[in-house]
Amino acid sequence: MGIKLIASNKKAYHDYFIDDVFEAGLVLTGTEVKSLRLGKVSLKESFCRIKDGEIFVNNMNISPYEQGGRENPADPTRMRKLLLHRAEILKLIRKVDERGFSIVPTRIYLKESRVKLEIGLGKGKKTHDKRETLKEKQATREVAKILKSGRHDD
Repeated sequence: MGIKLIASNKKAYHDYFIDDVFEAGLVLTGTEVKSLRLGKVSLKESFCRIKDGEIFVNNMNISPYEQGGRENPADPTRMRKLLLHRAEILKLIRKVDERGFSIVPTRIYLKESRVKLEIGLGKGKKTHDKRETLKEKQATREVAKILKSGRHDD
């Protein structure tokens, strides 16, 4: 299948309960694709917006390509259009309007030489939920560490 992960948004899983995941194409310029292939992208502060029945990703920072010159876009965090099927867009719009979900970019990758953005439909976590998640991660790490070291206290 040929999937190469470029960047992931760990903060999205920390701040949201990701309910549903969609794969979307991106409208990019040539130099942005070259910069992405080098891994010069950040999803940390990015978010998705619905505008006129289309979905756009905002604040996704793609650093300018070094050899791009005047071909580089002026704003590295410009709004970029997402390419989804009409049924997927309608489903996302319906969920965001009805239940108060947010659309969050979770990871960006190359799939058969095409740039794809995985977006998740997430509900915001409260502070105590974030603490619970951190405690669960810590406990899983400790168990894995004990199992790896091979010392079992029965």
